[in-house]
Amino acid sequence: MIIPILILIIVLLLGLGGGGALWFVFRRRQPVKQTATEATVAFHWSYIILPLVILFLSIVLTAYFYHRLPAEVAYGFKFDGSPDKWLSRGTIILWLLIPQLFLTLLAAAITWGITKLGILSRQTDSNQIKPERILSLMGNLVALPQIILCFALADIFSYNSYQTHIMPLWVFALIIMGLGAIILSVFFIRVMRQAWGATR
Repeated sequence: MIIPILILIIVLLLGLGGGGALWFVFRRRQPVKQTATEATVAFHWSYIILPLVILFLSIVLTAYFYHRLPAEVAYGFKFDGSPDKWLSRGTIILWLLIPQLFLTLLAAAITWGITKLGILSRQTDSNQIKPERILSLMGNLVALPQIILCFALADIFSYNSYQTHIMPLWVFALIIMGLGAIILSVFFIRVMRQAWGATR
């Protein structure tokens, strides 16, 4: 009984840490390189800090639980929580870690590509929202599906190691999607206020 509580505490601490990291990233001003023709934005690891943290946490959870898992791991569950689908231990770990890696690389590729192309440098001026904040939001929002995958990983590991579920995955996914909607709404409102203030 104590292990699921510890896992829940870790997930909550991760959420608080992620929120703190988002706050830190959005409050911090990033340096901007100047060229002869226009300002360009440089790539910073802070643009993808949350996907990196979630990937690292998933790897740590996998390393911790790997030897505690049976050879056949239950991954699909009925509405009452009983298992109905099984895979081998190696296969389920690959199915859960490869998307994490892919999403982290996707966040890095998007933010790095945009900084190299200079798209945001041409689209924004000093009165509008800073390109660094847009890049931070774009790169770190990829962590939302990663958080859901990490929770699914923790729940699968918890069930197969201790026969307990942390909470239903659909409830957790709704919570994360709600938080994502709130983050996007706050960002959109801030952009609209700045754009409206610039036109006055």
